[in-house]
Amino acid sequence: MSRQSTHSQKLLLFRLTGQKLFAIGTLKIREILPFARLTKLPQSHSAVLGTMSFRGSAVPVIDMAAAVGGRPLTAEEQQAGSIIVTDIQRQEIGFVVRSVNRIIEADWKKVQSPPAALGDQAFITGLIDMDGDLIQLLDVELLLSKVYPSAVDTQAAALTDVESESLRAQRILLVDDSQVARKQLSDVLDSKGISYEVTTNGQNALDRLLEAHRGGNPVDILVSDIEMPGLDGYELAFNIRDNTSLRQPYIILHTSLNSEMSLSYANQVGANEALTKFDANELMQAMLRGAAN
Repeated sequence: MSRQSTHSQKLLLFRLTGQKLFAIGTLKIREILPFARLTKLPQSHSAVLGTMSFRGSAVPVIDMAAAVGGRPLTAEEQQAGSIIVTDIQRQEIGFVVRSVNRIIEADWKKVQSPPAALGDQAFITGLIDMDGDLIQLLDVELLLSKVYPSAVDTQAAALTDVESESLRAQRILLVDDSQVARKQLSDVLDSKGISYEVTTNGQNALDRLLEAHRGGNPVDILVSDIEMPGLDGYELAFNIRDNTSLRQPYIILHTSLNSEMSLSYANQVGANEALTKFDANELMQAMLRGAAN
């Protein structure tokens, strides 16, 4: 079993109020625009500057510096800045930044997980060492959930008692580096009384899979994000499938990116299913297919 490397990802580097560089993946970006006139929104979050017209739609625009708890951009900084229009969980959101730096290609395996001491309120999912400077990879899903709490989809899934019981009999492992995504997944399973384990990165997930296998209680269903620092979802699935001595779980990979390439490659590395949007019912149906497998 062999495959080409998929560990590189293009990242857009930008600055907020200081000289420190931040980054987000370019696959989340629709367009980069100069600052434009905005329409103010009454009773909106303090970080929301207003809305702009983008390809025929009204798109909210957020001061990213203010949204992560920093000093808001001044009017002059806004005017001289850029708007990064993103696609996050199928929602178009604009973020104002003071300046756009450049696009780099980063080795995903060299992205470091953020220190645990930062806690759950840190808006970063990883750190990248570039010539001695640490670039912070922002968790835009978490940022969005703080500005628009209702944007986090935690709807209950429609399961029959028999289906819920079927999943309760499975050993389930969830893997995601995003606090928001972990909460979404956990809330759905908790609502149905379904037990599970959870971890924040691919290497820990692989270690748990191996440990559970050695202990005689192997994982039945693995639900993993694709874009993670270190061992990403592709590599995790590949390593599992490449280990012929390991009891093979049903692998469901998911991504917030609307990419047919992501789905195609997920299948190539051995995933049973790949989803491009968090939807409680879609996820539960995929897990039920895993339980019946």
